Amino acid sequence: MSAVTAGMVCSHHHLYSALARGMPAPPRQPTRFLEILEQVWWRLDVALDEEMIRWSAMLGAVEALQSGTTAIVDHHESPSAIDGSLSIIAEACAEVGVRTNLAYGVTDRHGPDGARRGLAENERFLRGGGRGMVGVHAAFTCSDHTLSAAAALAADCGVGVHIHVAEGPDDADAGMRLDALARDDWWLVHCVYLDRDLPGTIAHNPRSNMNNGVGYARPASRPNRVALGTDGIGADMLEEARLAYVRLREDDVLASPDTVWQWLENGYVLFPEARDDRVTWSYDHADSGWHVVFTPGIRALQVEVDGEVLLHDGRPTRVDVDEVRAKAAEQARRLFTRL
Repeated sequence: MSAVTAGMVCSHHHLYSALARGMPAPPRQPTRFLEILEQVWWRLDVALDEEMIRWSAMLGAVEALQSGTTAIVDHHESPSAIDGSLSIIAEACAEVGVRTNLAYGVTDRHGPDGARRGLAENERFLRGGGRGMVGVHAAFTCSDHTLSAAAALAADCGVGVHIHVAEGPDDADAGMRLDALARDDWWLVHCVYLDRDLPGTIAHNPRSNMNNGVGYARPASRPNRVALGTDGIGADMLEEARLAYVRLREDDVLASPDTVWQWLENGYVLFPEARDDRVTWSYDHADSGWHVVFTPGIRALQVEVDGEVLLHDGRPTRVDVDEVRAKAAEQARRLFTRL
């Protein structure tokens, strides 16, 4: 007997991180969060090209589908290949059958022209009919002018801003800088060091926060709606929910699995149609948070989207998973050579 649920939603992802596994060690050992960004992620994103973007998105989408995740809110950055990058991701995920909401993370790390091109990519994609938000890397890597420009573009396009907020101590003044800009449709990621309440949905990423040693965000203490993401560490939302519950329970022994289950539910705000997707699981109580948080190893056996079977016996039907993995491995080797 197997349980059937709606498709899962990953409410914050970095699909390009699919190529990062096994990457070479950084030039020096990072000892704090900013150094992790500088020595790992900011070296990786600047090395990405169009082929790497395509195959990392394809692999990430396949692995999402294999985890019962049919919709992804992705935040992308590729400073050396900005133009058209969101369309590459959208097309790769659509080929697999996974829904996406995409944003390009605008930043001033590469000068005013880099910020301008990032804004232009968001605008091109959104005005061309793409589904997404205006992306911003984080307040601490953007000028006030860039933050205001991103907020204005989002309002003009009728979407929110998807932004990392106070993830580490270097961005602790994000609340002050975003206070007059944030709106209810914003997607606020992490919020570990946020010193005030801002309007918007908080995308909570417990595994990533622990991995980066930035601390616990205590999302349940906020008045905001909370959704659950992975920050690029795959898209297995039942696994993320288990970890989210353990971290929540460590902070509050009275906490219930129902809280984390609601965080999963809140992802449907951006993907209401994913409620009609159907995932058949290997465990007959996969539709209960009280069971899921205490049951590791639950697998998606079959996934249906819009009536089409996209995963059967754990394998995607639209693409050859072995080819996708081989192509992604080839791009990973190219990426590692650049690093």
